[in-house]
Amino acid sequence: MVKQWFLIILTLAFTISCSKVEKAIDTEKEVKMEETDKIVKTEEEWRKELPSEVYYIMREKGTERPFSGKYYAHKEKGIYVCAACGNELFSSDAKFESGTGWPSFYQAIAEGKIETKADLTGGMVRTEVLCGRCGGHLGHVFDDGPAPTGKRFCINSLALDFKKE
Repeated sequence: MVKQWFLIILTLAFTISCSKVEKAIDTEKEVKMEETDKIVKTEEEWRKELPSEVYYIMREKGTERPFSGKYYAHKEKGIYVCAACGNELFSSDAKFESGTGWPSFYQAIAEGKIETKADLTGGMVRTEVLCGRCGGHLGHVFDDGPAPTGKRFCINSLALDFKKE
């Protein structure tokens, strides 16, 4: 009788252990799949691939002049995508007229499509907006936007391409 209980306990322990290993492997696969979604290139590769004015904005963190970009007054329905990698970033449904001269959106199309980080350059405190896939500089986000988020993603037109609905 003791042998049987010992075998049952041993079998259960083995089964639980294998289950944990399988879950760990699945989690590792998920992380690797997410990592492969990221685009990593050298600055030299980006320089060769992107037009110089797009490279300046997206890789050197430049800013285009207000009211000069092709999308600040753009009204078509569709999706705004990253000019460097094609990552879908913003829906035209979230676009609003901010009066600033840059395309403005109150939210990204989905979580993870953009990333933000502190930007302390130029003696200002701002929050930089980056493409979640290639890390390209898109613009900045401010807390003076409309409902429902109160956010204003102020994005350079040169950092965007557009796919019609």
